[in-house]
Amino acid sequence: MHNIEELDLRLPYLTANLPGIGGVLRAEPEHFIVEEVGLYEAAGDGQHLYVNLTKAGLTTKEVQNRLEKLFGLERGAVGFAGLKDKAAKTTQTFSLNVGHQPPAFADEAARRIESELPVTVNWVQFHRNKLRTGHLIGNRFEITVSDLATSSEVALQRSQAIAAEIRRRGVPNYFGVQRIGRNGANVRQGLAILLGERRPGDKWLRRFLISSCQSHLCNRYLVRRLELGAFDRLLPGDVAKKTATGGMFDVQDVEAEQPRYVAQEINFTAPLFGSRMWKAKDAAGRLEDEVLAASPLTVAHFERAGIDGTRRVGRLLVPDLTVEARGEQIVARFTLTKGAFATIVMRELMKVDEDRLSVVHEDDE
Repeated sequence: MHNIEELDLRLPYLTANLPGIGGVLRAEPEHFIVEEVGLYEAAGDGQHLYVNLTKAGLTTKEVQNRLEKLFGLERGAVGFAGLKDKAAKTTQTFSLNVGHQPPAFADEAARRIESELPVTVNWVQFHRNKLRTGHLIGNRFEITVSDLATSSEVALQRSQAIAAEIRRRGVPNYFGVQRIGRNGANVRQGLAILLGERRPGDKWLRRFLISSCQSHLCNRYLVRRLELGAFDRLLPGDVAKKTATGGMFDVQDVEAEQPRYVAQEINFTAPLFGSRMWKAKDAAGRLEDEVLAASPLTVAHFERAGIDGTRRVGRLLVPDLTVEARGEQIVARFTLTKGAFATIVMRELMKVDEDRLSVVHEDDE
């Protein structure tokens, strides 16, 4: 028998041998700056007006609702690529289905938005389709750590050493506490749903809680890779993903593929369990089986819940990670692909209690 209450939530550090800088995230919104990296550029014509704006103190959905009201649009006529946090300074693009309008409409719309909403409009441009969730490559971050545990000089030395290690090795692509919930609260509710002990009426909540459960099992798999010394190397039977194209394939010859892994041209993928997930084989497949067997769940539970499953890149690459001292603070800058959590990078630098990281609500998958 498995006990839902007894969840292993440990997320070991990749850089456990290097001391962290401590500190506090987001003492103010300008300490957590996020800029969306779009999947494509607006074409310059079409019935959707793309508005790129910078906001603070507003959620993405609050901006969506206010834009719909401002332009008299139906609910859902304003699209966006990902959710951005309220208590951060974020830049993202919205699409407004305004129909075919003369060119002058764009500039007038920008003036209206800036006069009615507490935002800065960076650019406006027409395009042919609505922005939908996932229409982004990733996000650029500039994150300031204040209240350091040591002098800024020592903190800079420590953070530079950690950053060099991360650039070389990447980090485990863990899901953050925002998905898992404080002390695993979301995971426990997701388990109860999958085990038939709870039936929430809200479809979005049901899907989110089940995904939290998948995320937890994915984390456990990544922890096992780290513990086995199999984070810096491929395993026989891994399902690998190409960094440049996203193409996936089964690793049959580890010796032949390992140099590409070291060069960060390919990555292993981790399981998000479900009834139709592309399953790893050989040693990698056995490790997946062990992780699922250690939980109260089987593939049948996901099948009954209608969850197909998928795979997630297991090694998060951060080749552009830089750190610098700004007064008595440390500023980190880096870019992440969509679905990755900036706090997973920051926790390696800071090495603080998870509660100090959960103040950031980032989850735009």
